[in-house]
Amino acid sequence: MARYAVEMNRTASTSLSVGNITVDATTPRRIKLYDILLGSEATPADNAFLWQLQRSTSVGTGSSVTPTALDPADAASLFDAVENLTVDPTLTAGAILMSLPLNQRASFRWVAAPGSELVAPATANNGIAIRTPTATGLVAITSTAYIDEQ
Repeated sequence: MARYAVEMNRTASTSLSVGNITVDATTPRRIKLYDILLGSEATPADNAFLWQLQRSTSVGTGSSVTPTALDPADAASLFDAVENLTVDPTLTAGAILMSLPLNQRASFRWVAAPGSELVAPATANNGIAIRTPTATGLVAITSTAYIDEQ
């Protein structure tokens, strides 16, 4: 059981997803999202928007991000992470795991109660998309996800 941090940014608004974390296709291992930080570093404005975490079944098209092991003794992660998506991942209909309405001026942190982590099964290309479906014009946003890979 190793834990990783992965920062995902969106600097262009060509997609509704900020990023996604996905179980690797060749070496699938279950991943659990247990902590996430969400916010915008854009010029402060009074914009309301919605963050969503939704199950996905493919890797979106974007820039690959290398997760950082929280314990330097752990091996590199096997899951994949992508940011600054130009094409959204394939989303699982009706599988929104979390919806968080926020103001652009507010940053937010969610930490799972023990045993309540958001889980992606050890099935190739399954994962969790981090999205702002109501804020395509909001471009400078960041999410830092903490993942337990098993």
